[in-house]
Amino acid sequence: MAKMWAGRTSGVVDSIADDFNSSISFDCRMYKQDITGSMAHAAMLGAKGIISQAEADTLIDGLQGILDDLNSGKLEFDLSCEDIHMFVEQVLTQRLGDVGKKLHTARSRNDQVALDLRMYLREEIDEISQLIRRLLQAIVKQAEENKHAIVPGYTHLQRAQPILFSHHLLAYAMMLLRDLNRLKDCRRRMNVSPIGSCALAGTTYDTDRYLEAERLGFDGICLNSIDGVSDRDFCVELLACFSTVMMHLSRFSEEIILWSSWEFQFVQLSDSYTTGSSIMPQKKNPDMAELCRGKTGRVYGDLTAMLTTLKGLPLAYNKDMQEDKEAVFDAVDTVKMCLKVFAPMVDTMQTKPENMKKAAQTGFINATDLADYLVKKGMPFRSAYQISGQIVARCIREGKVLETLSLEDYQSYSDLFEKDVFEEIDLLNCVEKRISEGGTSVASVEKQIAYVKERLA
Repeated sequence: MAKMWAGRTSGVVDSIADDFNSSISFDCRMYKQDITGSMAHAAMLGAKGIISQAEADTLIDGLQGILDDLNSGKLEFDLSCEDIHMFVEQVLTQRLGDVGKKLHTARSRNDQVALDLRMYLREEIDEISQLIRRLLQAIVKQAEENKHAIVPGYTHLQRAQPILFSHHLLAYAMMLLRDLNRLKDCRRRMNVSPIGSCALAGTTYDTDRYLEAERLGFDGICLNSIDGVSDRDFCVELLACFSTVMMHLSRFSEEIILWSSWEFQFVQLSDSYTTGSSIMPQKKNPDMAELCRGKTGRVYGDLTAMLTTLKGLPLAYNKDMQEDKEAVFDAVDTVKMCLKVFAPMVDTMQTKPENMKKAAQTGFINATDLADYLVKKGMPFRSAYQISGQIVARCIREGKVLETLSLEDYQSYSDLFEKDVFEEIDLLNCVEKRISEGGTSVASVEKQIAYVKERLA
């Protein structure tokens, strides 16, 4: 069958080339946006007298019928059509005759696909933002429930200083809040209408691009028609935002995987978000967290693919730009899937505060506080550091922790040690003494929780 664009050529394409050129198998997901955009375009054509109002109304009714039939399943996509735009126009023409052929007046597929993609992606941004908010709510819940749980804070993956587990979790909350802001900014820049740019140079018809943009919920229009059809910055920016979200999920996944291991045993994941081994009956594998970590590379690949596709393209539209959709659709699907599993995985995660505290004690992460104690008594810091290190070495040799040494043991190293040393090295006190803004004290954590809640409200 000849294509709707037949004229300059026969419109008959070799079957292999036709399959290679076709995009309806993946751009059909934009059918709602394509039809909604076409309804606004028909309304604008009627309002400007480019077609009669009766014809505009007929087009709008016909498009609504197609939308209803697709939603109900009465109408199925014809994969022999080149893309979703040609499919909708073909069905409309079959149903309305010559009136259907008037819909494409004063527009091109170049600005039409740019319109559909912007409309589709802004809706996906809204949905993904809601999924991030659900994850934030799960993090806040865990932070509130573990407000007093002490865990080793790490640098270089070595136990460093005592912190609250809630403080550690809230670091991810801050990252995700920034992700929400990035997505919001990306959506704002995306929300301008390209329709009316036509192929690249605009049109000779007296159109009203602002009317069409307003009907479709855009904040304005692309001010340069060449830019309107050839810009895919919004895809690059969105993929960069998604890559950052996935990077944060991947880092969180890595820690959850470590925490749930026998070596740590800080948390236990729900059976609903783990799997077993086919051969080892004792195994409980954190596969969901591992998959989120693994799928991060997939989203990075989508970003790299988009940048590589665009880097050498001359203005304006080129068929290479058809490659934008599969990359961005894949990233959308991947991010949504990961967030949908991540929030309940965190929400149902059981913590083991006693194991956390034991790890904090045996890691001697209150050794800095021991040194500070001597400094406050008048000893130079470097001398205090040396004595504290000697005491830690003794504890390791004797299988003890700083809290279980006797006062006599301490005084054998310095007369400055008194009974109050035990209060100074108590892990909870070590945490509570971190009074600087944003630190790990309970009061600071409560302020952070309130801040996240306020941002989510």
